[in-house]
Parts: sequence; structure tokens; C-alpha cells
Amino acid sequence: MRLSQLFFATLRDDPADAEMASHRLLQRAGYVRQIGTGIYSLLPLGWRVNRRVEQVIREEMDRIGCQEMEMPVVQPADLWRESGRYQKIGPELVRFKDRTGRDMVLAMTHEEVVATLLRDLVSSYRQLPLLVYHIQTKFRDEPRSRGGLIRVREFVMKDSYSCDIDTAGLDRSYQLHYEAYQRIFERLGLDAIPVGADVGMMGGSLAHEFMVLNEHGEDTLVLCENGDYAANQQIATVRKPEAPPEEPMPTEEVATPGAATIADLARVLEVGEERTAKATFFMTGDGRLLTVITRGDYEVNETKLANAVKAFTLRPAQVEEIRAAGMVPGYASPIGAHDTVVVVDDLVARSPNLVAGANREGFHLRNVNVGRDFTPDVVTDVVNAREGDPCPNCDGALALRKGIEVGNIFKLGTDFSIPIGAMYLGEDGERHPIVMGSYGIGIGRNVACIVEAHHDEKGIAWPAEVAPYPAHLVTIGAARDPQVASEADALYARLADAGVEILYDDRDESPGVKFTDAELLGMPLIVTLSPRSLAAGGVEVTERATGEKSVQPMADLEARLTTAAGG
Repeated sequence: MRLSQLFFATLRDDPADAEMASHRLLQRAGYVRQIGTGIYSLLPLGWRVNRRVEQVIREEMDRIGCQEMEMPVVQPADLWRESGRYQKIGPELVRFKDRTGRDMVLAMTHEEVVATLLRDLVSSYRQLPLLVYHIQTKFRDEPRSRGGLIRVREFVMKDSYSCDIDTAGLDRSYQLHYEAYQRIFERLGLDAIPVGADVGMMGGSLAHEFMVLNEHGEDTLVLCENGDYAANQQIATVRKPEAPPEEPMPTEEVATPGAATIADLARVLEVGEERTAKATFFMTGDGRLLTVITRGDYEVNETKLANAVKAFTLRPAQVEEIRAAGMVPGYASPIGAHDTVVVVDDLVARSPNLVAGANREGFHLRNVNVGRDFTPDVVTDVVNAREGDPCPNCDGALALRKGIEVGNIFKLGTDFSIPIGAMYLGEDGERHPIVMGSYGIGIGRNVACIVEAHHDEKGIAWPAEVAPYPAHLVTIGAARDPQVASEADALYARLADAGVEILYDDRDESPGVKFTDAELLGMPLIVTLSPRSLAAGGVEVTERATGEKSVQPMADLEARLTTAAGG
């Protein structure tokens, strides 16, 4: 591709809203352009990178026996009603009516369609197991679009689905995907860490996310310093400290004016925050007020809490809602409260003589004990792991790191096949639900993460596996020396004839502009042809990632590029 004909434009300044390197570099280098909140056009360079990433994924999916297909992004809402997700998912699922008044959705994922196809096409155990996938557009009306391609509303995703006769088969399919994902991310140049994850709206029994460490990531990863544990903080467990061995003591009301926070309370009473019981309040989507009690030195984990009370959505409770249940914000506890679901962290349940709210402005109670002074509805782990907490699997300490999810895998089980009726006739002559798994990789997010991992102060440095072109040919002095232009044209033509397409900067620009753009665009090799390089015996080749330079004969360069292209 001649740069003079390429549909692109570089930007000399960073976009004003760009915080992440990938966001600013992909726009500055002319790979993408934003046309709305969370909605991007891929320009030709961006499209080529996407296709290279898709090809890596396609090869690894084909390798494990996945069959490629295509499913529609517009789906009848009745399919989602059958699975139960139409009612559960909020406004991020786009709902609309077609011209006949029929309810439709823009699909976020395709479990419902796969289960419906299985119901229609699979009748016998002899047709299983099956692995299918497609690479297709999705839409989620994301409320927090950010980071360029990291979190968008419209995106392309590879989603694959396993279909087995039993859980043992699902285990095999899950492991096949786990290993395929490891190969995919290695080929993409990403150091992806598999971590245990919450199943979320997908349901099922087990999930893993593949994460790349990044300070701008929205997920918090909990990692053991010895490598013995890795989980998303949403589900991470720790070895909690032992509670002090004390006999319960009588409660005692104490004045605590102005101590509406745990920090103030600990200071006023001269106790550690671990000796306090903190109340936090949430409302569920179905209207329940939750009073959550944790030790004062821990924070509530909303994912664990939602799972504990089977709530699909949570929001912070309003002051009026807390007061209506007989509690006083800032000085609250479940003692004497009504019309609330009391959820107690398991560490609090076994910790004696804590300080808790007295439900009276400016007062707290000493020596509050769970079970004696109030009765919880749920006792379970509902707190976040903290930096330095003990690993649950060894003696190591846990570290908290920010990460970006680049892929996920889920054991769905029969959560979709049973409600939709995807059954097979078994060897035993009985009908059984098909056991499913779901596996996703966002293409654009992976492109952005590749840039995050492979860039410098000058621009992008694409790994060869995903680069839009293997080399960027730059000429210097072509206007003054006709031999430079003719040699460059001839090199470009010979490579094209050999099936190798490179990027050729044939513009009438200064060397400074050409080199700046070459470093910004980030092809693996920058090939400079000038009177000096010809005099030295060929072309100057710069490795973009390392900056290493060498002069090579043109024939050697052609052979190198042709071999890399599989020629």
C-alpha cells in the first residue's frame, strides 16, 4: 500500500480525553476514529490489525475442533425471555420493536441462539460433543465507555460454545479453551494471567478471566506473591485473622459525638478499627434493603454480596430508606431495626465485643455480639481481599494489581439448555439437557492491550504476528536522485509479486515527517532507501521494537519478508 493513497491521517497532538497509551496512539496514528460515545470506525490500518488478531484466534479455534459459523446480532426477544435474561439484564441490553411490533434485542452474546439451534438440530448423543464459534459484532449500551477500544458500546467478539453430554465432557471442552486461550495471547504478544472470576450474568458454575496487568485497568486482581493463587477481587478469598478469645460482655452505650465514620469512631474511643462493626446499606433490584455488617477495617465486596442474597442488581441505599427501617445513618446497626435483610461477614460473626451503632445520633454501643444482640439473616464472606492479606493456599502474601480482561471462559452447565429445551436422547433412552460452555474474546480490546504492551514514546511497535504490514518502506532523496525512486518502486513491485504487501511512503515529505510517521505507525521493520544506503550496498533496516539498525542487501530483505509471509 502506497502511503499517498492510504485512507488515514495522523494527529500531531494527543486527543484531549485520552488517558491510556492505546487510546491516544491508535487515534494519533490513524488506526481508528471515534464517531460517538463508545463507537469507533476502524480505518484501513485498524481493520488490518483486527483481521490479523482474528486470524490468530481463528487458527487456534480451528485447532481444537471448533466449527466457524455466523449468528445474527438482531434476535427475537422471546429467546431471551425463555432463558430469563430479558427480565434480569438492565438497560445495557438494547430492546426495540420491529415494524410489526415484535419485541427484538441487539445481542450482547449468543447463548440463547446456540441453545435454540441445539434444540432444533441435535436429537441424539451421537451428535455430541460439538464446538462452534463465530466472530461478530455485539452491542452493549455501556454506561461507562472509556479508554478508547478498552470499553466500548459496539465491538467485535469471538464467542465460542461447547456442547457436551455431561459435566465430564464440559470439563474437557473447558480445558481445551483454556489452553487455546493461552496460545492465543502468547501469539498476540500479551502476558495474560488466568484468574478465577465471578460468573455474573452468564450463570453457571465456574469462570476464568484472562487478564493483562495495567494500571488503568478497571478490575482488581488478587495475586499471591508465590504464584499459588490468582483471582478477580470480585470472588477472591483470603485467610482471615483469628478472632480474639473473649467472653461476651454486657453492652454499654457510649457517647461518640461527631464520630459518624469508622476512622472517627476508632479515634474517639481509642480502639483499633478491627474492634468495630461497620454497617453499609444497599437496595436490591427487587426492593430489599440490605444491612451489611463488616469489621471496620474491611470493605464490602458487592459481587459477593449480590451472590449471597441472589440479587441481580444493587445500589447504595438512600438516607430515607435507612431511616425507614429504624436505623440512623452514621450511628447504625441492626439492633432494633426492622424490614431489612441483615448480612454479616463471617469474621464479624465470630468476633466478640465489637463497637457498633446505637441507632441514636452521637452514640455507639460497646460489646456488641452477633447472635446475642441481633440475629443475622445471612452469614458469609462479603468483604474484599486487602493488600498483604494471607494467601488461602500457602504462607505467601497477596498483592492487589489492576488488570484488563482480554478473554473469559464459563462453565454454563444446563442454565440455558433446560429453560430453552435443548435436549438429547441418551444411550439410556432418556432425554437429557445438553451441557454448555461459553468462551469470549473481544477483538478491539485485545488490539488496544497489544498497543499498551508494545509502544514507546515515539509510537506503536507492533509484534510481527498482528502488524498491519511487515515493513514500512521510506525513501530519502528520491526527488534529487531518480535511482532512489526507481529502486524503491522496483522493490515494492517485486515484493508484491511475491505476495508480500508492505507500506510504502512515497509521499513528497521531508525525512523528518516520514520517520516520525513510520515510528508512530509501528510496523516491525522500517526500511530506508537512500543514496547513502545504496552506496553501502542496499537498504537500512531498523527493528522498530529495539531500534537496532543494519544495512542489508535488497535480496536478503526480500528473502526475509517472503519467508516470514510463508512464501
